[in-house]
Amino acid sequence: MGLMAADGATNPTAALAEFLAEVGGSVPERLTDIAQNCVADTLGCMIYGAVLPWTRTAAAYARQTGGSGSSPIVGGGRTTAPMAAFANGAAAHAFELDDVHEESISHPGAVVIPAVLALAEELGAGGSDALDAIVVGYEAMGRAGIAVGPAAHMLAGFHPTSMCGVFGSAAAAARLLGLDAGRLRHALGIAATLASGTMEFASSGGQTKRLHAGRAAEGGVMAARLAAAGFEGPEDGLTGAYGFCRVFGDEPSVELLTDGLGRRWMLDEITVKPWAACSDIHPLIQATLELRDAHRLRPDMIQRIEATASTKAAVHNSGDGMASVMAAQYSGPWNIAAALVADPADPATYSADRIADAALVELQSRVVGIAADARWDATYAHKMGGSVRITLRDGSVLERSVCGQKGSMHDPLSADDIEAKLAMLVGSHEAALWDWVRALPSVPRLALPSVVCEIPP
Repeated sequence: MGLMAADGATNPTAALAEFLAEVGGSVPERLTDIAQNCVADTLGCMIYGAVLPWTRTAAAYARQTGGSGSSPIVGGGRTTAPMAAFANGAAAHAFELDDVHEESISHPGAVVIPAVLALAEELGAGGSDALDAIVVGYEAMGRAGIAVGPAAHMLAGFHPTSMCGVFGSAAAAARLLGLDAGRLRHALGIAATLASGTMEFASSGGQTKRLHAGRAAEGGVMAARLAAAGFEGPEDGLTGAYGFCRVFGDEPSVELLTDGLGRRWMLDEITVKPWAACSDIHPLIQATLELRDAHRLRPDMIQRIEATASTKAAVHNSGDGMASVMAAQYSGPWNIAAALVADPADPATYSADRIADAALVELQSRVVGIAADARWDATYAHKMGGSVRITLRDGSVLERSVCGQKGSMHDPLSADDIEAKLAMLVGSHEAALWDWVRALPSVPRLALPSVVCEIPP
């Protein structure tokens, strides 16, 4: 399978492209069912995120620069497919609510689904084709993410959603454009040169993370269209001597790009988020909630709180959560405090007017730190883990560990949980959205529902 490298070994990028090109149109029904749930969850995230100020800025840019087109922008207006993918990807990733592929530490729904919906509507593609493209896109993005060596990749300062996302949107767009394996290989090679996005937002703030999924969605559509027009990418853009995995990964596992293709599917490993915070600290949120409920904890009972997590979370998620909404969503100490005195399941908990609430500020100060623990590094990022240890003023100590948090493949949300999340995000529009999503396999020409397109800008 695939092209042969100079040493006679199979070219992994070509092998992945051949598999993805062949699977298009024959995706197992089980996976398209999962893809429908991902569409519903992502649409909810897009609708909720579209009215936020940073998303409005991204959408305005797309309207101003994209020109006329047939692809809708959530919140109003139409533009070209790449710019609609950009705006809607930014909306989907706007508030830390979008789905996660844990092992690749990335958010595939916010990249792949906006790209697919934008291009499918422009091309007049059917709903079943869109669902097949979503399966292909999740597979390519997750495979790139696990092959680059995700933990070292992220600790080196690269943001996997943006870096790896471009491969997911490129593969999905290639599927909709009907590219063969050779053209798809070129699309992946082109995508490799478009990969970008750093973790500096976790160090000195800013809103750049909010753009990353949209930029990856846009770049993938661009890569696929260039490949369709005959533009050539490197033959081994992912694993070649200067390919994505080797340039951006200190500890790449290039064999994972193709290992178990057709047996292991990235869509089977998706986390649907119950809390609007970085998923690496979800074990800490869950452990704290469980201690709070089991022991009826009140802030006045607590003397200090200690936590352990993976090295990545200890490095990137130990900051002060009061600096900004983004900081609150990324901060382990702040989220531990919020789990004790607020409701992390309510996105409003993370709003700008509540992140510096006096009770949260005071309680966060009692979280003495997040220490890296080899227990959680051993399972990271396939299975996220962490522990919380609360010392009470009476001298007693309470401790809880979580490995494989709620919402992950290790402890999936129920159908009722998923519907409740969508209802929370879109209110009275929930039923109409579910009707649209469930009808997708039989829709001959995809068009986003009016509820998505008519949010006031």
